[in-house]
Amino acid sequence: MNDAAQNAANAATHNADTKSELEARSTNRSRTPLSEEFLAFIGNQWDDAPATITDPDAAVTIRAAASAAQGRRKKVAERFAGQLVVIHAGGHKQRSNDTDYRYRPHSAFAHLTGWGTATVPDSVLVIDARDAGVHGDQSHRDASCTLFFRPTAGHGTDEFFANPSIGEFWVGNRPNLHEVSELLNISTRDLAEFETFIDGADDVIDLTFEEVAEFVSELRLIKDDFEIGEMRKAVAASVKGFENVVRALPTAAATNKGERVVETAFYSAARIHGNDLGYDTIAASGEHACILHWIVNDGPTRPGDLILVDAGVEVDSLYTADVTRTLPVNGRFSPAQREVYEAVLEAADAAFAVAKPGIKFREIHAAAMAVIARHTAAWGLLPVTAEESLNPEKQFHRRFMVHGTSHHLGLDVHDCAQARREMYLDAELEPGMVFTIEPGLYFHANDQLAPVAFRGVGVRIEDDVLVTETGVENLTAALPRTVDEIEKWITALQC
Repeated sequence: MNDAAQNAANAATHNADTKSELEARSTNRSRTPLSEEFLAFIGNQWDDAPATITDPDAAVTIRAAASAAQGRRKKVAERFAGQLVVIHAGGHKQRSNDTDYRYRPHSAFAHLTGWGTATVPDSVLVIDARDAGVHGDQSHRDASCTLFFRPTAGHGTDEFFANPSIGEFWVGNRPNLHEVSELLNISTRDLAEFETFIDGADDVIDLTFEEVAEFVSELRLIKDDFEIGEMRKAVAASVKGFENVVRALPTAAATNKGERVVETAFYSAARIHGNDLGYDTIAASGEHACILHWIVNDGPTRPGDLILVDAGVEVDSLYTADVTRTLPVNGRFSPAQREVYEAVLEAADAAFAVAKPGIKFREIHAAAMAVIARHTAAWGLLPVTAEESLNPEKQFHRRFMVHGTSHHLGLDVHDCAQARREMYLDAELEPGMVFTIEPGLYFHANDQLAPVAFRGVGVRIEDDVLVTETGVENLTAALPRTVDEIEKWITALQC
């Protein structure tokens, strides 16, 4: 062996030894007894574990979601007849060292099972459509579907008490196979059998296949009655969150990191009235409102400034709202703030006015941009007329609003994101679609083109809408939108 090869071998041995040593150190905290006598002792004299779903309302919601999911699985089977479609829920995501983020299953898995927040991590849905259509009209045949997951271990195993990731002593009991099968009306099997089940199959497809990702994303473009009901729940919980925000503004104004006070006020509503936040809250006061995804939220909330709050509650079915309101910290808009705010409101109202079945999704944005172009031109901010700026090759008004006006909403805050362009931007609106309308204007403090009175002012108004047979319903109508309504609302809540 030459010197280079010997050095490489030595390095490999060293690395292996180091890895083993580091892995051993991960047990430094462990004091778990594992003697045979202890294993026998801890495994005896236990009552049966209680049901994992103890809230009757939660069980009703899951069963309703599962019922809707059956039809969706059938559509997947029809589209991918002759193949084995595998949808992974996904596992825990590491935050740091041995701490994980709060678990949330993949949206496609949630949509096709209805399991929601009760999902056991690492579960796998298999839609076996290999025999679908063999005997003629497959629309009259259900695919064979199986849900694989890791059930609760027996009391006689060390996993029961010694595994901090999945042990009952650490994370509570998981449901058994029968319980989930009854709850979701689907066949269930132990996750330990999954690899054997698909071993050797050459017709397996999953979400890494573009056609699968597109199809399951496009399945969510039009919401069914269950989904619309869940969206209403998410919006109602979000309204409570914004009421919390308004009540917290005086405390926020007296705190160095007032944005954190606002963020926390909304978060408490998300956890009490829903499952979690649908996304990181934007609590952007003063010039931070011009930073579109400001989630640091460590700034002060000064009287005289506006605070832009973009937040949404995710409910237990994992559907989320997405709402923005821009509020005066001291309860009153200044003349310049009012001028910018009312321009944005006019743009939002223009988008509402055109939104109805039959128009293309992109027309909503065009309607809002026509108003933004007209106002920015009138303020002398454009090198051309508003009409010229609307030319696709110019778009100078977009300096002050670089984002889009609308996106689909549902299980994901930017729902249906893998849908084809012709099914999204170029598609016609249909009843059952749920999306946002959210124009804005942002004048950065260092923007030399902006009027001095506007610098540091950022305004966005975002509502969640449902397409009906004749137009759209504003699901977030319970939150005030006009300057006068907002000022009265703040006064009333802070009394």
